[in-house]
Amino acid sequence: MTSKVYVALRVKASPARAFGAFVEEIGAWWRPSPLFQTTPRAPGRLEFETGAGGRLTETLEGGKVFEIGRILHWAPPERLVFSWRQASFPPDLHTEVEVRFDPVGEETRVSIEHRGFTRVPGESAARHGFPDQVLQMRLADWWRSQLASLATRV
Repeated sequence: MTSKVYVALRVKASPARAFGAFVEEIGAWWRPSPLFQTTPRAPGRLEFETGAGGRLTETLEGGKVFEIGRILHWAPPERLVFSWRQASFPPDLHTEVEVRFDPVGEETRVSIEHRGFTRVPGESAARHGFPDQVLQMRLADWWRSQLASLATRV
């Protein structure tokens, strides 16, 4: 079984605009999911600290900040790679998300490859009892809905 999910969607924007919206406006278009929770509490607001090594965080209503991941590769407006950690992951386990912004005529194909989910142990709450294939189908559906939300933002 492969350890990655790949989804893509064209948006009506330049790569620079799509990249900017993805990073700088993530708090406005991001849609939380009970299956892929990033914090153990009610969802907060996501935000990137831009640049290599910057954090992806979620700030809860009370002001508490959870680090979801770190930017591993920063190449605007073409590519972004960041680590990803959900609340229900075992300690010190991260997966990796790569986002590409490829020009296609007057649009941009935004593609997401989420790698490493099969490293999450089978008994982990992050799997919700799903076998690999079902979990990855759910993850792909969720990323597709995130891209659709981004598309409405740009």
